[in-house]
This record gives sequence, C-alpha cells and structure tokens, in this order.
Amino acid sequence: MDTDQLIRTLAADNAHRSPPVGVVLALGLVVAAPLSIAIFFLTLGVRSDVMTAMRNPFFDLKFAVTLALAISALAISLHLSRPEASPRGWVWLLALPVVLLAAGIHGEMLLPQRLPMMTRLVGNNWRVCLTAIPVLSLPLLAGALAGLRHGAPSRPTVAGAIAGLLSAGLAATLYASHCTDDSPLFVATWYTIATAVVTIIGALAGRKVLKY
Repeated sequence: MDTDQLIRTLAADNAHRSPPVGVVLALGLVVAAPLSIAIFFLTLGVRSDVMTAMRNPFFDLKFAVTLALAISALAISLHLSRPEASPRGWVWLLALPVVLLAAGIHGEMLLPQRLPMMTRLVGNNWRVCLTAIPVLSLPLLAGALAGLRHGAPSRPTVAGAIAGLLSAGLAATLYASHCTDDSPLFVATWYTIATAVVTIIGALAGRKVLKY
C-alpha cells in the first residue's frame, strides 16, 4: 500500500464515526419503552379514578419524584459513559427526588389525616408495587445498557446501577398512574425498595455487559 492510499484509508476510517452515546441511549429507551408500556396495559392499566386523583397534589408528587429520579439518572449515565469519568460531583443530582419526597412527607404530616401513619405507609398495593416496578423496568434496563455499551464507562458496575435507577424511575412513572396509594410514605417505602432491586440488577448486569 502506497502512502497516498494509506492516507485515503485513514481519512475514510476517520470520517466514519459512531453516533454519540446519548443518541444511542435514547434510541435504546425508545425501542424498549413500547414493551414496558404494553406490559403495563396488559397487566395493570391506569387507575379508574385518575381524573379525580389528578386533583390530589400527592398523586402528582409521585410523578414529580419518579421523573426527577429518571432525569437525574439519565444525566449521570451520560456522564459515566465516558472513559475515566467519576460519579463524584454528579451523585448530588440524585438528591432532587429525595428532597421532593421529603417535602411531600413533611407536607402530609402537617395535614389532618383520616388514616393512621402505618396504614398509609403499608397501603393496599405494596405487593403489586414490588413486582410491577422491577418487571416494567427490565425492558428499559436492557435498552439503557445497550445504549451505554456504545460508550466506554470505566466503572461498569456503577454505570449499570445508575442505568437501573434510570429504568426504575421510568417504570415507576408508569406504575404511579395505576397505584391508588398516593401517600408519600408509601412511595418512600415501597417505590424505594422496588427501585433498589432494579439498581442491584443493573449493577450486576452492568459489571458484565459494560465491561470493556
């Protein structure tokens, strides 16, 4: 191969660039979302009194918390997809859903309550919550991990765990439209446990899938 041909070959290789990891991650989630949505409507569906529930600020708070978790985790995932990126300086984003939830619990405590605290905490759907959020998360987690594989995370376990948080946040947003337990205490307990399960799955999967 002469010098001119070598230069042309190198130039052609350089011209072919992979799409940004953010684009691939978004595509992975978009492809996975219909499956999670289909599972949701086939097994659960939106609660029958959703129009009335929307007047309850604690019902709306559930979506604020779950979306804040998903958006924060998305930002951290994109950061961690770069080689040698550290979660330090970015983990504080995860405080946003925690602050929203704490504010909701505080606000609920200030109001007169018809039900005891333990009744509001346990609710009526904790078993469904612990099952539904992980199940709805799995397609989204697969899509997120597939997208992050196009990056070069130097901490695959951490990146996988954050991908778990992202998918759990999106899945919990779906589930929140079905759940009739609107107390922030319920959300803080059972949504958190379900999210922790998905985070562990994401960490274990990320350790293998995102390793390079």
